[in-house]
Amino acid sequence: MSEFYGKLMKDGLWENNVVFSQMLALCPTMAVTTSGTNGLGMGLATTAVLVVSNILVSMIRHTVSSQVRIPVFVVLIATLVTVVDMAMNAWLHELYKVLGLFIALIVVNCAILGRAEAFAVKNGVVASAVDGLAMGLGFTGALTFIGLIREFLGSGTLFAQASNLLGPSFAFLEMKLPGYGGALLMILPPGGFAILGFLLAGKRVMEQRMADKAAAAGEGAPAAA
Repeated sequence: MSEFYGKLMKDGLWENNVVFSQMLALCPTMAVTTSGTNGLGMGLATTAVLVVSNILVSMIRHTVSSQVRIPVFVVLIATLVTVVDMAMNAWLHELYKVLGLFIALIVVNCAILGRAEAFAVKNGVVASAVDGLAMGLGFTGALTFIGLIREFLGSGTLFAQASNLLGPSFAFLEMKLPGYGGALLMILPPGGFAILGFLLAGKRVMEQRMADKAAAAGEGAPAAA
């Protein structure tokens, strides 16, 4: 059982990552990752919707007929996004103003409906919750990592305005590189596509090297025996 949940986490974080493997949710990935703080906030909001929607879909999977399950899932996801949108407006208003319309657009994030249809409707509540958490954390990690790279290259800062957008307790994250003016291209859309492309290439190279090492180890095992 632990291996099953471990595989779910590995799939969500790396092998089946929403951004780096499935190439989904590229609109918010390109739009909100001008800073690490924006990417972190958007990722956590999406993670909350992913986890709760997976749980609810799993709970009602035997109740809703196959003919109407997609509309039901869409209404369910839209309701959760509305709750998250209102909660962020109430408690994280500065971040809410920065992310703006992209919070509401979580409704059309293909990853959320995709996990509901591909996994939650076929599995139990606990497994669906773990799957949603893994996919959400993988998405959050991707957005935050891209945002940090773009922010660092574009303005020479890391998690700038974290205390204003997320709260004073996050002030320790804020860093600035003295004497570096930044490259404006990195916080513009072309910079986002360039960073994503380099990261995708790097992931492919890492996966190929890991596959080569595994193949070499498999070939060497019989000889050693």
